[in-house]
Order: sequence, then C-alpha cells, then structure tokens
Amino acid sequence: MSVRRARPGEYETLSRLQSFLAEPAPDLLAAADVVGTVFVSTAHRNRPVGYLLAVASDDGCHVAELVVHPEYRRTGRARDLLEALFDERPAESAVTVTVAAGNDAARSLYESVGFEESDCRPGYFDNDDAVVYRRTVE
Repeated sequence: MSVRRARPGEYETLSRLQSFLAEPAPDLLAAADVVGTVFVSTAHRNRPVGYLLAVASDDGCHVAELVVHPEYRRTGRARDLLEALFDERPAESAVTVTVAAGNDAARSLYESVGFEESDCRPGYFDNDDAVVYRRTVE
C-alpha cells in the first residue's frame, strides 16, 4: 500500500472512485490539477483505489473529497492519504474538512488523526447537517 501524487491520465480511474461519494463534484475533480492537490492510494500495479483532493484556502487547505473503493476500506488507506497531506503542508497551516453529521465512520476517522470540531452547518447536505473539522499542522 502506497500513497503518491495523482498522475496525468488518471482522471477516468478517479472519476470511477468518485462515484462512491454521497455528493460527488465531477467539475471539481476535473479541475483538480488547477485548484488543488490530489493524492492517491494505490494497490495492484500502482492502480489508484482511493484519493484525497485538497483545495487551497486562505490559511491552508480544505479536504474537498476523500474516497476509498469499498473493497479497500478499513485498511488504513484514508488515514495514509491524510498523513500524506499533513506531511506536505507547512507548519501552522490549517486543514479543514466538512462531514455529514450522521457519518460516524468519517467523523471517527478525522477525530482519530487530530481534527477537532470547529463549526456546524444546519442543512448543508441534502439530508443532513454538517460538522466542520479543523486541524493545525504541526
């Protein structure tokens, strides 16, 4: 299991992975090389089985999308993607993420790597409120 930067030509694979998100943003993924940073978690023959898309913000970055193929979940891939992002960020920069309030698995993941709740957004998602998490990179 390894994590690396996404490569040109992997958009189709990432697009298929994006379909596992509750609210995918195809336009964001299509513009990822312009607006953000994409890390991939790879499996057999260096094939992406998950990705993290981080978009620059005023004081750091925002995790816009994080997805792992269902066959590869619960194996530490999401955590590894987040750690790769933290390793690349300058010290004292902020990393934020917005999570559906009812998504206990995602909330547990983010809390386990040091994110703390910083805001709530009622009705942010179609059928759920949102919790905004924030972590300062050390």
